[in-house]
Amino acid sequence: MHADHPATAAATQSPRAAGTPLPVPVDAALRAAGWRPGRWDIKQAEIWADALRRHTSPAGHRHRVFPAAVEAWAEFGGLHITPQGTGREIAPATVHLDPMYGLHLARTLGDLGRALDTELSPIGEETETQALLAIDTQGRVYSLDHSGDWFLGAHIEHALTTLFTGANPTRLTAG
Repeated sequence: MHADHPATAAATQSPRAAGTPLPVPVDAALRAAGWRPGRWDIKQAEIWADALRRHTSPAGHRHRVFPAAVEAWAEFGGLHITPQGTGREIAPATVHLDPMYGLHLARTLGDLGRALDTELSPIGEETETQALLAIDTQGRVYSLDHSGDWFLGAHIEHALTTLFTGANPTRLTAG
């Protein structure tokens, strides 16, 4: 699978790690959901990591847990985020960042991860469409739904910007 976008290149550093603030609509939506700069609930992230590691599907599929996923859970996990306003190209997505939405999708994530030559871990759900949100080992974020698999951004902040501003995500295609 590939797309003509940054998912095929190495992930870039988080813009906040480089000192770049989040776009205003993203920052506003996150703050309204209870997020603050420096939020870091590593205890809850470890609970989710343990639950995912313990789970094995009836067919023997297991989740992968890695630093990019744990970091996303620690900073954003548990937030119910409802962006305000209209989207640029599509409606903004309401999101619940809780990896347990993907508990029973280890095989699906494993299959997509192999197609992308990486590993994936769940990070949440687009609540209105029930699309699963997943992150790879480099921090790139994807959405998986009934209509296909989508690249949302090179890191969580880009993905949240795509989701909350209604930017069109990039469809992943075979090839």
